[in-house]
Amino acid sequence: MSKQLRIVYAIGTEDVIEAYRCWTKGSDVGSQVSMTFSSYFYSVCTALDAFGYVIGLARKTEVLKDGRFIIERRRVLLYGARGVFYHVKQILQGIQLLISALRFGADVVIADSGTTYWFLLLPLSWFGVKVIPSLHCTLWRKYSKQTLGEKIILYLSRSLFTRCHSIHAVSHDITEQIAVLTQGIHPPVYEFLPVYNRSDFADIPPPPKERIPLRILFAGRVEYDKGAFDLLQIAKRIASMGIKDIVFDICGDGAALQPLQTSVKTESVEDLFVFHGYCNKQQMHFMFGRSHAVIVPTRTDFIEGFNRVVAESVLSGRLVITSAVCPATSYVREAVIEVPPNDIEAYVAAILQIYNDPTVCEQKRLACFNLQEQFYDVSKSWGTVLEFSLN
Repeated sequence: MSKQLRIVYAIGTEDVIEAYRCWTKGSDVGSQVSMTFSSYFYSVCTALDAFGYVIGLARKTEVLKDGRFIIERRRVLLYGARGVFYHVKQILQGIQLLISALRFGADVVIADSGTTYWFLLLPLSWFGVKVIPSLHCTLWRKYSKQTLGEKIILYLSRSLFTRCHSIHAVSHDITEQIAVLTQGIHPPVYEFLPVYNRSDFADIPPPPKERIPLRILFAGRVEYDKGAFDLLQIAKRIASMGIKDIVFDICGDGAALQPLQTSVKTESVEDLFVFHGYCNKQQMHFMFGRSHAVIVPTRTDFIEGFNRVVAESVLSGRLVITSAVCPATSYVREAVIEVPPNDIEAYVAAILQIYNDPTVCEQKRLACFNLQEQFYDVSKSWGTVLEFSLN
């Protein structure tokens, strides 16, 4: 009788216990639009009759044991650590993961970007454990030079990417970087896409015919490297032209939210901003429906993997203003107004283009329809890729 497979999945800050409870009920996680990765994992383990151990990062520890699954929300060590303490945190998390995997008797360990440094997973192979890196971020910033520390970490990680069982990548950009890092010597790379339920976008209306004000939506974490303060500079430039009927709807929270709100008042552009805070799936449905366009101004100092807001905008029938910093751009280019990275004037010009010419929004909206099916295709999902790579 063959031994049942035992799989560990180390994920980021997803609430893996909430996702499990929703999965057992056959419902979606209310805070997420796309299918959660841990839900895919639960389904794959069930299909393979495997035991699963999921470790998600959280503010406090919580463990749920149910049948074939152990599901742990593990407290993040040195939360918010910077500088040398960040490296210590990553190393400690890697050691924790190694110990947990060996205690569990894992046959396979899947680890998402950010859970630890990749080279710390290499010792697992000494114990016969198959390692699958699941990359949701690029290995390095495409438009910035690597620091000495980053070069050292990548050098140490090269062996892992040449010896692991397989690699999962959320974009072509990541696949290309793996080839560069390993000089083409690596196991199979399986690309996947975020996949959504068609019903979540079925009744989002076209952009409002009323264009006063023109509403530009920003959704996601409000952080400096996500372009939060670029939005401020863009708004100041627009205001200096005497234009007052463009509004930026900011949906999300993050470290830069309060500083941005303060700066918006200080710079006297509060009429151009509406802050909505964190929005759940139903609220985002409404916000997409009232918007004319979406802006994703991620900066070059952020290691972007795909950016799901780009896909969600296209599924909502909204044009996206963004740059090639977001690898998702290459999948939906016909629905995008692409600008050079970090270029405030180019973002302003793109907004003025749709402000002055309403046909641009309509042309890009129609282009969205030919791009949507790839994000409904379950065969392109992370779960399908995982099951295929384990068989």
